[in-house]
Amino acid sequence: MNGCVIKMKVIHNKVKKLFFIFLVCLSSGGLGAKVVFSGLNVSTDTRLLFQADSANQGAPGQGALFVCRLTDLNLKQITAFPEKIDLIEQGKTLQIRNLFGTMRIPVSGGLPQSIMGCSSFVKGGMLREGRVEDIATSRDGKWILMVEAVTTAYGNLVLLDAASGTKTIVAYNIDRPDSDFPACWSPDSQVFVYTRGGRLYYYTVAEASAVLSDERYRLIGDGAINSVSWGTGGDFFYLRGSILYRVRNTELFTRSAYTDFLEIGMVAGMVPFEFDPNFDRFWIAPDSRSMLLSKGGRNVFLYPLGSEDYKADYGASMPYLMVPRSCFNLKVLWSPSGVITVIASVFQKNGGDVMTYRLNTGMGRENGFVLLPAPENSQAALSPDGTKVLFWGKKGVVLYDYIDWSILQTISNRPAFSCIWTGSDAFIIGDGVRIEGVRISGQRDASSSRTLLCLAVAEEFGFEEQTGRILARSDGTWFVTNGAVPWSEISNPALRAASLVSGRYHVYLETLESGPYENLPMIRSIASPVGMPLVPTGEFRVAAKPGEPPRGSSDGLGTLITNGCRTGPQEVALCFDLYDDVTGLFEVLDALNRFNLKVTFFLNGEFIRRYPAAAMVIADAGHETASMFFLPINLSDYHSGGDFIARGLTRTRDEFYRTSGSELSPLWHPPYYAVSSQIISIASGVGYKTVGRDVDPLDWVSRDDAKRSGIFQYSASEMVDRIMTSKQPGSIIPIRLGLLPGGRNDYLFSRINVLLDALVTSGYSVVPVSTIIEHAR
Repeated sequence: MNGCVIKMKVIHNKVKKLFFIFLVCLSSGGLGAKVVFSGLNVSTDTRLLFQADSANQGAPGQGALFVCRLTDLNLKQITAFPEKIDLIEQGKTLQIRNLFGTMRIPVSGGLPQSIMGCSSFVKGGMLREGRVEDIATSRDGKWILMVEAVTTAYGNLVLLDAASGTKTIVAYNIDRPDSDFPACWSPDSQVFVYTRGGRLYYYTVAEASAVLSDERYRLIGDGAINSVSWGTGGDFFYLRGSILYRVRNTELFTRSAYTDFLEIGMVAGMVPFEFDPNFDRFWIAPDSRSMLLSKGGRNVFLYPLGSEDYKADYGASMPYLMVPRSCFNLKVLWSPSGVITVIASVFQKNGGDVMTYRLNTGMGRENGFVLLPAPENSQAALSPDGTKVLFWGKKGVVLYDYIDWSILQTISNRPAFSCIWTGSDAFIIGDGVRIEGVRISGQRDASSSRTLLCLAVAEEFGFEEQTGRILARSDGTWFVTNGAVPWSEISNPALRAASLVSGRYHVYLETLESGPYENLPMIRSIASPVGMPLVPTGEFRVAAKPGEPPRGSSDGLGTLITNGCRTGPQEVALCFDLYDDVTGLFEVLDALNRFNLKVTFFLNGEFIRRYPAAAMVIADAGHETASMFFLPINLSDYHSGGDFIARGLTRTRDEFYRTSGSELSPLWHPPYYAVSSQIISIASGVGYKTVGRDVDPLDWVSRDDAKRSGIFQYSASEMVDRIMTSKQPGSIIPIRLGLLPGGRNDYLFSRINVLLDALVTSGYSVVPVSTIIEHAR
């Protein structure tokens, strides 16, 4: 027993500091408790099985099964939830990312293995709320690009050697990933392109072991990461302004001495308008002879490539598609035979819908896009030979014949999170139960065989009675592993009764009142009364609460509401203002839906009249809708009687009711937040509470405003950081949707995922304005 006590002291010293930090952080306030540990079960040889589950905002609910060697607290994850998967190392390895970290398994199957240098739960990483932030892995699997956070919106771009764990900082102060990762790899894994501050740069992996060359000599030009597309042959295409350049890979190694005065690449084509990387996208054909371009997310054009054609007027002769205004997030499938399919997401409050359009470029230019029957899921992947396509999502996995657009086989009815092709007749599917390899044979009524690669979840688990092997039941079937070999199916297993005590240790769950965990698995020696946490706790921060200001603020203007309670719940109200344009609306609605948040939208009557379908979508999604007068005009110098303002509010209310069948909330704010005591008094007289703001992101400042008035124009990421620095409990934070007449380089709403993730992970709830008001009473 003395030996046991000595080992416990070693373990205690190992975790004592982390646990102290954890408890100190808990005392400052609470994050919403999301992670729950359960199922503690100790074997006779002092191994502990337990499970962690998370109902996470911004990511699908998921869990993982762990085995811990109690003698030294060696922790191993033995299931892997396939939130995101990548195929690397020439198809030999599957890389899996989820809430618990980044891990790899052989494509033939195995237990998850963590990657040296990558944060993971089993290596001491803290489980966090919010989304799983993207990384970019080279195809050969040797290198991983990640953005290590410095602020809410900015981080350092880091190149990780996956074999050694060595990290190299490539660039400082770049945008943290939102919908796109700010870098992309070449097909040969030797070069990547990244964006920083509205400019594009390249980097070769050979530089990782050398002195990093000055970024000025690696400049490509102005643009964002979607200004670049790698071709299948290793060249990349760069669209700047109205000109498309084709850049040979070898050129990047020879141009550094001439970068100040030599344009990069050769002209490959020209488009009849300026490319805006904020809202435009392009795709290059597999044979690099044509390009599909989406302008503003709605207008889709096909252009041939080639220096002899770049001055041609393609608009009158080339196929053209305009998708409905409610569509967003266009995806393109392009087969080697020239068959193009455009998949457009359509926002629905209970899950996404899709519209699909087909263009066969092999049938001549006179053939246009045709509407196809829509699949039930929007996620799609084309087989390498271009003959089949997988669709997956909440409604399962379905295999289509790509050419005639018919269903070959329903692969699964379970919600699926990831699918990837490993060959023209083989693919991997990851759902909430298992990760499986599937091989199909035949075309019509195709049959398939399946191979278990890894379990995604364990519904029940324990130790085998005689052998001590680990058992887990998944979707009604039992599987077994010894903790080193892959899971395999087993019939009629003999499950040992669960125990919390072995000959040396006692394990138990300790309930927590606050923090990211609802409870903690604890260990103590039989000979010691002191318990310690079994899992990494790490250090995390919660938002500090201010002192004792008033519960609400009226700014001395009667009933102007600029914030809620400063000492109540840690919550903020986000307000989305729609003046005269829907740009960004459906992407924002989609993000709010994924984070399961309800907010307030302020609409003016003219917007409702021009975009009735958009107003209905907002109301149907369950968000609070409020008035922003009838016209987008500045009322601050208004000196006439109150009838004009009263009639404008009434007219907006009536317009919204005719459109949606719903009533507006009795809240409003004047256009541009231009208020006076007279305006507030008039609105109050007809039953409206006037809403102000206590955090102004300055997202309304256009390029023209900055030049004319000298107002500093912050970038979208700078505005996210401003919000997170300025917010307090009860803050009201407006965000303007739509394009500004005076133009901007980027827009705050394009960083909505980063902002929502930051608010959630800092312990704040995002609520409608009416909730802020109610809690301030």
